[in-house]
Amino acid sequence: MGIASPAASATDGGGVAHAGGSGQSGCCVLSIPGWCRWRGHEQQVHSQQPRLGLSSCAVFFLGCLVVFSSIGGLYAWVAFAPRYSPGVGSVVSLGCREDSEGSWSVGVFYGDSPLALKSIETVNVWRNHTAAWPVANPILTCASVSDAGVPSNFVADPFIYLQGDDLYLFYETKNSITMQGDIGVAKSSDKGATWEQLGIALDEDWHLSYPYVFEYQGQIYMMPEGSAKGDLRIYRAIDFPLKWKLEKIIMKKPLVDSFIIKHNGMHWLFGSDHSGFGVRKNGQLEIWYSNSPLGPWKPHKRNPVYNTEKSVGARNGGRPFVYNGELYRVGQDCGETYGRRVRVFKVEVLTKDVYREVVVSLGMDELAKGRNSWNGARYHHLDAQQLPSGEWIAVMDGDRVPSGDSAHRFILGFASVAGVVAVIVLMGILVGAVKCFIPLNWCSYGLGKKGNYGSSALWAWERSGIFSSKVWRLCTRLNRVPSLLRGWVRINTCAGKFILVVIFFIGAALMCNGVRYICGGNGAQEAYPLKGHYSQFTLLTMTYDARLWNLKMYVKHYSRCSSVKEIVVVWNKGIPPKPTDFDSAVPVRIRVEGKNSLNNRFKMDSSITTRAVLELDDDIMMSCNDIERGFNVWRRHPDRIVGFYPRLVAGSPLKYRAEKYARAHKGYNMILTGAAFIDLRLASERYWGDDAKAGREMVDKLFNCEDVLLNYLYANASSSQRTVEYVRPAWAVDTSKFSGAAISRNTQVHYGIRSSCLMKFSEMYGELGARKWEFDGRKDGWDL
Repeated sequence: MGIASPAASATDGGGVAHAGGSGQSGCCVLSIPGWCRWRGHEQQVHSQQPRLGLSSCAVFFLGCLVVFSSIGGLYAWVAFAPRYSPGVGSVVSLGCREDSEGSWSVGVFYGDSPLALKSIETVNVWRNHTAAWPVANPILTCASVSDAGVPSNFVADPFIYLQGDDLYLFYETKNSITMQGDIGVAKSSDKGATWEQLGIALDEDWHLSYPYVFEYQGQIYMMPEGSAKGDLRIYRAIDFPLKWKLEKIIMKKPLVDSFIIKHNGMHWLFGSDHSGFGVRKNGQLEIWYSNSPLGPWKPHKRNPVYNTEKSVGARNGGRPFVYNGELYRVGQDCGETYGRRVRVFKVEVLTKDVYREVVVSLGMDELAKGRNSWNGARYHHLDAQQLPSGEWIAVMDGDRVPSGDSAHRFILGFASVAGVVAVIVLMGILVGAVKCFIPLNWCSYGLGKKGNYGSSALWAWERSGIFSSKVWRLCTRLNRVPSLLRGWVRINTCAGKFILVVIFFIGAALMCNGVRYICGGNGAQEAYPLKGHYSQFTLLTMTYDARLWNLKMYVKHYSRCSSVKEIVVVWNKGIPPKPTDFDSAVPVRIRVEGKNSLNNRFKMDSSITTRAVLELDDDIMMSCNDIERGFNVWRRHPDRIVGFYPRLVAGSPLKYRAEKYARAHKGYNMILTGAAFIDLRLASERYWGDDAKAGREMVDKLFNCEDVLLNYLYANASSSQRTVEYVRPAWAVDTSKFSGAAISRNTQVHYGIRSSCLMKFSEMYGELGARKWEFDGRKDGWDL
């Protein structure tokens, strides 16, 4: 690449310069300060003085890189920069960063049967003394472990040990400093709703996982996977649950995911050996039997009982269990990706000579939220046990991304960036900044100084070699491509300029795509824990038949948000749709009202099982990440209205103004409930109380101001306490502007009505003007 020398002679039909006379056999190259801008034959190199500086080709190339990098940087800022930080005074995780093996976490499930388990949020477990109403999965994450002082990248392979009313949870935690698996332990005294981290139970010099804990003759044993050591070991608890001592090496084989079960008077060991030649990884299973879990062990006659495809569930996926007198084994389906799902098998025959099992239904619905769900991509381990009460409890691990996702994104990202470089070269060819691809002095046939190769004989062989000659011809033919392309695409024409613009936008798209894969993470918009807990909320919107098209788009988007449990549609007018009309990842309930009234928004609904309700107009679209941030702030202040649209009620006379006025006066005292979190029970008590009757009548008369009324009622209930909280969204779109179904099409009339409401409500419930809270100067509420 570079500028052609004016001394260059004509070339023959093959594009090769004549060797005699003043001909040149070199080619332009991209130069930098201190390099020659032209290299030709030996004689030219010696006769021409070096010319320093950047060539026009280099300037073009660097300029294009700056432009495309700026586009990528702008895209990154818009798409990924708005990120939530934990807030002032909160504990920052020491680890819990994305790992090449995934971002595994652990959830709790309950049921009357191990084959009909429901997640903890479905069972609706409330813990008012914690931050969760109700508690939601996952109940254990790497953040929980890291905040307890043990840096962790993920937690997986959970096993429960019951001791009275206490549950002990043993699990694999990957240390984010040593990058090695250790065995952690946590304790719960409330049936798994909350967990206290106790620390590391077992730490060896090699990777540990799959901590199978069992009891034998009054002693507690643990048999973790330690295949990196090349054997299978059993440890005995000497001070349960944190101190263990090696009891015995029971097998000199690197078994993975092994368990021991007593069945028909014998002890049976199930495990997979990945060390043998030709073994199909994750598709092999072997069995041994003994009179004692400490051995000696004898192999099953049919070993390996499985040696087939990895999707059949051969590799163990948790503790076996007995239900209604039948033995069940849990296996992993690794067909699509490692640990895609668990499969349950009923063991029909288990003898020294025969093993037979059949697959049965787990009875658990897969979540449809994809990467926004903690186990949306895979779940590969289940431990189900029966409590003394007869109820079954189970722990399961899950991940939101498939195996190798980070490496896959890295490859795609840099492939896109490489595509951008190719686009820059193509544009350089078309505008004439790039005139050739390969400097001919790089090709062996045209190398200049014979002495460079140490001998005249070697140089002669090089010049006469058939391979060298072919390389030379290939180089020269490649260098004809720029001139051919410029002949086909003339950029001084409208068509040529259009082609150049299209190529530029292709490069911009490739750059944004590369940035998305490299900087955008796994694409999940996750929930934010508070004090180690997750929860869920109900999304409530009010609409009518003319806005059904908008509602379908609304439901499809928000139902995928991590913490949304249910969507309730308050239907005010027209023929209501059916829940099946919507593409939703959560249940949709249509609540048909007999009267078309804005007051219906704050009616008490006994069917709502969450304390938090997000009142969100059906014409507002924002990211799930913004919704999750707002929910996290509300959980810290459940007695307040926490929302995304601030207003400042001030001045004399009072006049309703937009958000710009609040920002200009650096404060707010009202949050619009068209996009706000509330405690529905608290809001309903205030809104439907006798004192609010006159206000409700005014709302019905004007068909407006229900959100203004609720703000006044909150303020009236507290003379000094802060009643509203603002969270600034990264972006929000009003979709009603794209149709004629907007409720408030005339802004001036709408604002005039609301100004009248301010005056009336001030007379009824007191002034708001004395209250004012400043915007957070750092990120406008992002750090609340």
